[in-house]
Order: sequence, then structure tokens, then C-alpha cells
Amino acid sequence: MPVVTLPDGSQRSFASAVSLAEIAASIGPGLAKAALAGKIDGVLVDTSAMVTQDAVVSIVTDKDPEALGVIRHSTAHLLANAVQELFPDAQVTIGPVIEDGFFYDFAYKRPFSTDDLAAIEIRMAEIAAKDIKVIRRVMPRDAAVAHFKAIGEHYKAEIIGAIPVGENISLYGQGRWEDLCRGPHVPSTGKLKAFKLMKVAGAYWRGDSRNEMLQRIYGTAWANEKQLKEYLTQLDEAEKRDHRRIGKELDLFHLQEEAPGAVFWHPKGWTLFQTLIAYMRERQRDGGYHEVSTPEIMDRELWVQSGHIEKFGENMFMTKTPDERVFAIKPMNCPGHVQVFKQGLRSYRELPLRIAEFGKVHRYEPSGALHGLMRVRAFTQDDAHIFCTAEQITAESVKVTELILSIYRDFGFTDVRIKFSDRPAKRVGSDEIWDKSEAALKHAAAAAGIETSLNPGEGAFYGPKLEFVLRDAIGRDWQCGTLQVDLNLPGRLGASYIAEDSQKHTPVMLHRAMFGSLERFIGILIEHHAGKLPTWLSPVQAVIMGIAKDQDEYCLEVAENLKNQGLRVETDLRYEKVGFKIREHTLKRVPFLLVAGGREVEGRTLAVRTRAGKDLGSIKLAELGSLLCNEVASRGRLVLEDQVSQRRSA
Repeated sequence: MPVVTLPDGSQRSFASAVSLAEIAASIGPGLAKAALAGKIDGVLVDTSAMVTQDAVVSIVTDKDPEALGVIRHSTAHLLANAVQELFPDAQVTIGPVIEDGFFYDFAYKRPFSTDDLAAIEIRMAEIAAKDIKVIRRVMPRDAAVAHFKAIGEHYKAEIIGAIPVGENISLYGQGRWEDLCRGPHVPSTGKLKAFKLMKVAGAYWRGDSRNEMLQRIYGTAWANEKQLKEYLTQLDEAEKRDHRRIGKELDLFHLQEEAPGAVFWHPKGWTLFQTLIAYMRERQRDGGYHEVSTPEIMDRELWVQSGHIEKFGENMFMTKTPDERVFAIKPMNCPGHVQVFKQGLRSYRELPLRIAEFGKVHRYEPSGALHGLMRVRAFTQDDAHIFCTAEQITAESVKVTELILSIYRDFGFTDVRIKFSDRPAKRVGSDEIWDKSEAALKHAAAAAGIETSLNPGEGAFYGPKLEFVLRDAIGRDWQCGTLQVDLNLPGRLGASYIAEDSQKHTPVMLHRAMFGSLERFIGILIEHHAGKLPTWLSPVQAVIMGIAKDQDEYCLEVAENLKNQGLRVETDLRYEKVGFKIREHTLKRVPFLLVAGGREVEGRTLAVRTRAGKDLGSIKLAELGSLLCNEVASRGRLVLEDQVSQRRSA
């Protein structure tokens, strides 16, 4: 008689072994209908799974976080089922769940077309509507190989052949269609109600370019139509905000094949880049950081000593000199900062010592992973390392956390989540050191009053970290800043200080980045603001234009006046209609458009329009400079149009 303990702590006894579906039905018909899967002692399983002894059980519905994975995995099978009904010669290979959806690879004699995708999606809906029961069965590994060979599924047979001899294999079937899978899956195809096929692409079998090319169909699946619609709307909005397209429209940067993963910054883009650096330089100076610059190329042996070659070597660029000496282009700034710390005899009185650098680093990323500014091979980090004692970890971590969150607010990010990433499988240092590092960082997070979620196994190879995740204007998450506690690297590289006991001690090293990669952060900013950057960040903050040639001299005078106040302004003296010029600069997302006609020249004013199309009326030149400077200094918290309204009402 198994006793089942439910999530609310209540218990139910059953006379014999019972399935999760039966347990759900015993609780209520509504739960039985909503059940997609379940958990037995924390393990995710099908609703057909049997409880044979006392266990903690929960029923998974579409309200649970695990539901989407089950739905998407089951929809991948639905896709494969539909493909093989429409194209019987197609062979199935693998169909995993990925972020926001799934894909399935097929071996077929020709590429699938857009029309094929439409037909496949219709057939998927037809199979789902039949509400076919999904059945799991188990067979020995060798029998499974023979089974798939017999039905012509040679790719599946090859996959199973790689599984150790003697293991049992689970298969999931719906009607006459069946596939190899670990599961779990939904109870029936009728549970799959909101899905869409997105695109088709080529993919090599087992990811090896020496193997045959397969057809990969991507899709997305959600718990209901509302979620699907919201996701598709977000995708549409993301496409409109694509930083690569906007970057080209605003003439900010470009990339080209001769320098894969490296950015060619144009004047306006470089202005934005330098504005970020100037801002961060000011914030770091106020925070007690000392800025340094370390070499981009250093001897390979330093990276062996630090552990980077062993743990990160496949992502590093190497170069050899004519005398056969091997150097590495730095993928990180930390070893260089340790070398700065090691110069001279350090005292505990100098700690904490905060060293910062806008360091250019290079990391090898596969060509297929490169994506505009978001994934590059050459980028600049706003990197800093704090050398401190163990007793100073908490106070310094609190300061770093407060600084990071304050900086994100200045850029318009108020929804920030923090993840705690603990030790990865591939790491340096003893478990004892990792225990101390993780405990110290957890204590610091608690002292800072921040809530964290666990990101298991995602720490750096030398220490645990806090990851700061920004949510943008359309609901996407971006991991940017990090804070890492490192009790490994300083000792490996021989860093020490003289403590109060007059003995040498190894310092703790806190790794800290706020933007992470300046290139990537700019990409995120562009997409978050849809290219309409706050005035203080805009490469061009205002454009001055005249209605006729008679106003050219005044426009040039205005430009000189505003430039002398530190504002980034341009003139447009082309002999075009002013409406045409206003539209053009509005599309270029210039925050303010300043128009001068005869009346403005006579009154020493300017007609002011915003890029949103709002007419702020005529403003005296002397007043306008002050208003614009206030707008820039406030970093968007006090917009010019509000200032104008306040002054007029006063």
C-alpha cells in the first residue's frame, strides 16, 4: 500500500501500485484533465509512471515551470510524426528542446520548402486534434537497433548503437508512429495546442561537416495560444529593434568577413562607445578604482600557470615569434592585473586595492555563433579586480552590487535579477577552497540584501559568481555584469601582501565587470531603446536646420554656441524643404530638431521639435543651451519637454 505525499503535505494511501494519472484523478477531475506530467521524488516522469512504494508526488500542469519542456519535447515528436506521414522517405534523427522551442533533423532527398512547412504544420494540427494517446514502451538495446534498422531508420539505429550494450531503451509512440526517446511526454497529442514552425536550415549529421547534410526544422511551442501570440509579437518587435539593422541606419558600425567577430566603429558609433567609457571612468573613479592598461599579448607560460590554457585554451588565439617563442592574445585581463599587484611589496594597509581596465580581449567563437555586437571575437571589457582580505569580501561585494545596480538604472534597466553560479565540473582549486569561496559570496549577497536564484555549475573555472541579468523593454533577458570570488588565481600567480602579523598572505581577488562587453552592451542598449537612445548617450543630440539660405549664418552660430557647452550637435544646411529634413533626422532618431526661420533669427530663438514629433515651440537660444545641458546631466531623468512645461507654468 504505497503512501503518496502531495506538495501541500497531505497524504493519500492506495491499495496497490498506482499511476500518476490515477493519483491526479483521485484528487479531482480538473487536475486529471490538466495533468501533463508528474514528479516522483523530484524526478520528472510521464503521467503513466507507476508509484509502487511510498513517495513524494506532484502533478505537473501548464502552470508549472517544467511543463514547457514536456510540451516542446512532445511537439518535436508531433513534428516528426507529421513529416513522416507527408514524406514517408524522410528519416528522423534527433529532436531536442532548445530555448523557446525545439528542432528536429531529418534526412531527406531535397530541402524542405516554405510550402512544405505550411503543410507540415497543418498535419501537426490534425494529429493533435485526434487526441491520440502517447504510449511508452521499453525494449533491450540490441532489439531496438534491429527494430529501427528493419523500418529503414538507420540514423536512429546508429544513435542506439552508441548506447552501452545491455541497457534498455524507451520508445514513445502515438498511433502507428514511434520514436526513440527518454521522455517524459504529454499523455496524448490533444495536449499540444499552441505551436508554430519557424524556419528550416541545413545541419550536418552529428555536427560534423564531413557527414551528410540534414534538414533542420525549427519550431516553437507554448502552453496556450495567448503565450504563443505574445512570443511571436516579441519576435516581431525584436526584428524591428535588431541592432545590426539600426546600427546600419544610424551609421554606427559595420562588420565584414575580413575580420570575423571584430567591429569597425564609425564616427557616431565610436562617439557612443567613448561616451560609455567616459561614464564608467567617472563612476569607477568615484568608487575608488585605479585605472591601468596591461598588454594584449603575453607569454603562453603565464597562461599555463594561471590555468587558462588547461581550462580555456581552445578559446584562445596563439601566435609564434620568429625565435619560436609562443605568445597568447589575452582572453581575460585578470593575469595582467595580478602582475600589476605583484610589483613591489604590498601591505595590508593598501587593501582593498581596486584595479580597473578597459581591456581589449580576444576569444575564439565558432563562426556560426557570431552575431553582430552580441557575440564577437574581439571586444572590450570594463574589467576590474579587487584585491582584499577575506574579512573585506562582504563589504566590497556589497559596494560592487550597489554600484552595478545604480549604473543599470542610469541606462534605463530597472528589472534586474541576480543568479548565483556555483562550481563547474571543469575547474581549478580544491573543494575546500571552493567551499570557502561559495560561502563568502553567499554571505555577501545576503549582506547586500539581494535575492538570488541558483544557476548550478555555471561558475567561472576559478571561482563562483553572481550574474546580473537585465530584462529589456520587450521582456528579453541579458546576462551582463558579474561578481566573482577567487581564492585560486592569486596563489597560482604568486600574489601576496604583508599582513598585520608581518607574514606573507595571499589576497582574495574579486573579479568584477558591469557592462561585461562594451560591444555587447551597446547592442543591448540599441535594442532596448529601439535606437532612440537617451539624449546623454545619443551620438548626435540635436540637429540645427534653417528654412532658407538666409538662416545659414545663424544656424552655424547656434551650433558653435551649443558645441562650446559640450553638446553634440550638427547642422543641416542643405537646400531641401525643412519638412524633408525633419523627417530624415527623425528617422535617424536624433533627440532634438532645432529649426530656424526668419522670425527665429530675429528673436534669437529656435523652434524645437522632439524625435517623437512633439512641438515644444520657440525657445530662446540662451535658455535652450541650459535646458539641453540639464537633460544630458540628468541622464534622461528630467526630459527637456518637462522642463519647458515647468518654466512656462511658472
